[in-house]
Amino acid sequence: MILRRFGSRIHEVKPNFDARAMTEISFLRGSALEDSADEWLAAHERIGEHRLTATAAGDVQNEAEEALLEQLESQLMELAGRLQPGEALLVENEPGNNYPKTRLRQKTLVVDGANRLHFDAEIDPPLILGHYRRRS
Repeated sequence: MILRRFGSRIHEVKPNFDARAMTEISFLRGSALEDSADEWLAAHERIGEHRLTATAAGDVQNEAEEALLEQLESQLMELAGRLQPGEALLVENEPGNNYPKTRLRQKTLVVDGANRLHFDAEIDPPLILGHYRRRS
């Protein structure tokens, strides 16, 4: 299960990564879990951390961003798929502070005597996920 803190509550979320959106890396609240953050954190212990990042390159800006976000979502879903019962991933990035964004660098290349744009995309800062387990 992937979780994210919203104020004093923790909600189950689903990734909503969209290269066409202003905030490309976002999460939609689900209905599987909504709990007080203090209670949830008291009942769970942090056993690890994952920092997810991705890179992509291409001749079309939107295609490079889409490939980048697909890579990031694939890594996230792989981690979520390996969770054992009683474990969860908590998104620890804070909006306005260290929230992950796509960063693009554009350069002009000369190909067969013609100028072509090339885009390098990366996630910076990384998506930080705390790996939590229910206390026994």
